[in-house]
Amino acid sequence: MRILVVDDHDALRNAMIDALARQEDVALADGAANGAEALKLLCQRSYDVMVTDIVMPVMDGYTLMQEMRRLMPSPAPKVIVATALARDDFVMRAVELGAKFYLVKPFQPEILLGHIRRLVRGEEVVPLVHAAAAREVSLDERLGSLFLTLGIPAHIKGYQYLRAGVKMAVENPAVVNRITKELYPGIAARFDTTASKVERAIRHAIEVAWNRGRVDTLNRVLGCRVCTPEDKPTNGEFIAMLADKLRLDRTA
Repeated sequence: MRILVVDDHDALRNAMIDALARQEDVALADGAANGAEALKLLCQRSYDVMVTDIVMPVMDGYTLMQEMRRLMPSPAPKVIVATALARDDFVMRAVELGAKFYLVKPFQPEILLGHIRRLVRGEEVVPLVHAAAAREVSLDERLGSLFLTLGIPAHIKGYQYLRAGVKMAVENPAVVNRITKELYPGIAARFDTTASKVERAIRHAIEVAWNRGRVDTLNRVLGCRVCTPEDKPTNGEFIAMLADKLRLDRTA
């Protein structure tokens, strides 16, 4: 079997690759840190199965599956999604894009290997398996899930700047009141850019979500109707709303 593992978590990706490479029936186990790296490998080599996460920088798993279907001739590798996101809408989106199996982290390597073998043999599999051992979902994972829901793509600069800003506001809500003097400069220093570029990129990310018609989704996520298509929030208001939501979820 020839397998490609796509995950931005280096230790987890390498652990999966090592476990797969030790199997006698695995001829090749490659790794990629994001969807863009995976596409390059897919154009160079053939694989039987691709195991991919959803939330990744540069190119997320959904975009990877879309691009793979668009660019690759048949037969493309069968896809297993391996992610910490267990919501029904994420599962349905993955299945719509061609995923044959949806595995929720954490899981044992033997579980993944078993489902890879079933797919290669052409057996039918159940579309979703929940891991037996539960764990707390990190702030980064919750942010990634939230941004996917809102339609903010990972490849635009504003994605990373907005993530950093929301995380700062989760830890220190008052920073939103000092957005030009503290929040923008803090993000700029981290990414080696300017505060004005951070402001513009975050604005672009919010506009992308609005142009994709995700206003109702945002209201549903926040649990109340605070936004309308005509009433676009400022950068500070948007960051504050998402930070409040994440902070409440963490203490619930």
